[in-house]
Amino acid sequence: MEALEAIRTRRSTRAYKDKMPDRDLIREVIEAGRTAPSGSNSQATHLLVITDGKVLEDLAGLVQMEFAKMEITEDTYVSLKHSIQASKAGTYVFHYNAPVLIVTANRKGYGNAMADSACVLENMMIAANALNLGSCWINQLHWLDENEAVRSFMEKLGLKEEETITGGLILGYPEGGLPNREPLERKGNPVTWI
Repeated sequence: MEALEAIRTRRSTRAYKDKMPDRDLIREVIEAGRTAPSGSNSQATHLLVITDGKVLEDLAGLVQMEFAKMEITEDTYVSLKHSIQASKAGTYVFHYNAPVLIVTANRKGYGNAMADSACVLENMMIAANALNLGSCWINQLHWLDENEAVRSFMEKLGLKEEETITGGLILGYPEGGLPNREPLERKGNPVTWI
């Protein structure tokens, strides 16, 4: 797939087959992320690649439990409201049962932590599309970065104490076969030419 086509046809996938992608495909996606630009070429984004089904199940249960403890206020971000409501109902699976979760982390206090990680995540999503894999940006662990239970769990998996969770990406074979590549109407991201 040509680069611009891979960018323009990338869509989020939220339903996955119960089948692990070939390890070489996962490596290709990871390497695409590792080649992303970073401030001053710091290359500080840490990728934690979770493919163990039991670990994913335990993490999903923990995330649901911690979101269920939260209260919704009028200032609660709309996606976070959904996560809290579904968690309270006992129906929330933040990773949509995808077989792969790649968590990004970066140094606490580093001014480019989010931007660098976003570049890594976008590269991986475009690579996944080009490789006929589904992917979706996952922010729930970032929202729970300061949650003691979640941090403890993630530190056991390799998150460093001096790192902040900046995002995540789920990956797998889309339930429908190939990724959805239908164009989306652009209603935002305005452009001003000067």
